[in-house]
Amino acid sequence: MSENIPEKEITVKKNFIHQLIDEDLKEGKNDGRVHTRFPPEPNGYLHIGHAKSICLNFGTAQKYGGLTNLRFDDTNPSKEDTEYVDSIREDVKWLGFTWDDREYYASDYFDRLYVFAIQLIREGKAYVDDQNAEVISEQRGTPTRPGTASPFRNRSVEENIDLFTRMKDGDFNDGERVLRAKIDMASPNMHMRDPVLYRIMKVPHHRTGDKWCIYPMYDFAHGQCDYWEGITHSICTLEFEVHRPLYDWFIDQLKNSDYRPRQIEFARLNLTYTVMSKRLLLKLVKEGHVNGWDDPRMPTICGLRRRGYTPESIRNFADKIGVTKVDGTIDIAMLEHSIREDLNKRAQRVMGVINPLKVVITNYPAATTEEIDAINNPENPDAGTRKVPFTRELFIERDDFMENPPKKFFRLSPGVEVRLRYAYFVRCTDVVKDANGNITELHCTYDPASRGGNSPDGRKVKATLHWVSATDNVKAEVRLYDRLFTTEDPLADKDGNFLDYMNPDSLKTLPECYIEPFVKNARPKDSFQFERLGYFTIDYDSVPEHLIFNRTVPLKDTWAAIKDKE
Repeated sequence: MSENIPEKEITVKKNFIHQLIDEDLKEGKNDGRVHTRFPPEPNGYLHIGHAKSICLNFGTAQKYGGLTNLRFDDTNPSKEDTEYVDSIREDVKWLGFTWDDREYYASDYFDRLYVFAIQLIREGKAYVDDQNAEVISEQRGTPTRPGTASPFRNRSVEENIDLFTRMKDGDFNDGERVLRAKIDMASPNMHMRDPVLYRIMKVPHHRTGDKWCIYPMYDFAHGQCDYWEGITHSICTLEFEVHRPLYDWFIDQLKNSDYRPRQIEFARLNLTYTVMSKRLLLKLVKEGHVNGWDDPRMPTICGLRRRGYTPESIRNFADKIGVTKVDGTIDIAMLEHSIREDLNKRAQRVMGVINPLKVVITNYPAATTEEIDAINNPENPDAGTRKVPFTRELFIERDDFMENPPKKFFRLSPGVEVRLRYAYFVRCTDVVKDANGNITELHCTYDPASRGGNSPDGRKVKATLHWVSATDNVKAEVRLYDRLFTTEDPLADKDGNFLDYMNPDSLKTLPECYIEPFVKNARPKDSFQFERLGYFTIDYDSVPEHLIFNRTVPLKDTWAAIKDKE
């Protein structure tokens, strides 16, 4: 079930997975139940690819009036941590989903998995192998060459049980022995060639402590957890398609009723200008290339949240890209379009100047502060208006002025008249420079009859500029975030280093920006559209005395432009 979200907002488009579920329901499988699960490994923070899976699993269950479990695949204690468990919970809830009391862990089933492994040994379907991982890998053969049986494959049941028990009791060192399934070393599917079920790993577990020193492999644990939890549809990414025969083989060994979980694979999300491997994201964090997992340049859910993305925008993105059976790469501009589309409807408009140039309106009364009416959000008629202070001294964007402009520069320049948003027409009369020739200030005159930005005589201007009072404002820090990599596919060069393609301009910090007073009571996570500049969100590091704004996205929407041309 969703968490205070209308059903229409989190259901997903009908796709091939739903068609398969429809077939199962038509055939009366699993008593007409639909029960999915989201099974993250707690070895890192979730990213936008996981968000797609979360929306798919929870949304699919909701579509059919079913249930979804949150199950942590905690079978590798050397890489897992409760920090990651907590972050995963937070991310799933933030996206708008809840699992009620259905939170599970693979470690909940360690005892049952051990008993199941003993069952397989007794049935002659598993054995202890003394060979190391390198030798076992070599003996598996290739897709065109059958594997070679282990010399330990035909050990007696009694010897295997003794060795496996001693593995559990800690009598052997890491890597000294493994438990393998006895299936088919000549199978065309490499995963069926006596896969490893258990390995020795003398590492404390974040939940079970030192109770275990052997841990099940993912393939051995996952399907059984699905079965014991009553999962009907185990939705996973495409790389697990070749694992499906093994998934089914294990279920066959457990099956004692008409119920059976079904594994269905879909293409994982790949984004341009992004890496989606938790291993590589961890490298970025550990080596200090970014400022933690929640760095707003990261594709992690917590990073997107800090940058200003909304759960609605991510759910809408997941819905728009759909679910396919073919790997592909989505243009990151489509994700950026989703947040623009969402914030355009809800974000409060304000004026902010991030590269300030002072303007003095020489014919405006020096001691006067005028309140100008400004529209809060033109997309929302109920949003109303606000008062913006207008004074003799203002700031405009330095980029909005050129002393010697080219022909098609329509903003402010000497002798040119422009409109100040919501306020007046102004004309530049003088340019003030310092001893080095740098422009420090502009002098302008205003037309008192043009209040509201309209001229009574009907004359036209070619530009409208945003502005902020130089004497009545909020001084703030602005962080301009851009794409983390300079190339669409940072991993395209297989022999290269993806770090070579990091964007040196992915973060620019502007310490002296000026925002209209409306934002003075803003708090972390509040989002605004800075008119003409983009969407900005208050950062977690902000305090009332020092506001910090993260740029979520600029206003320019390349994806919308692409779609308009189609």
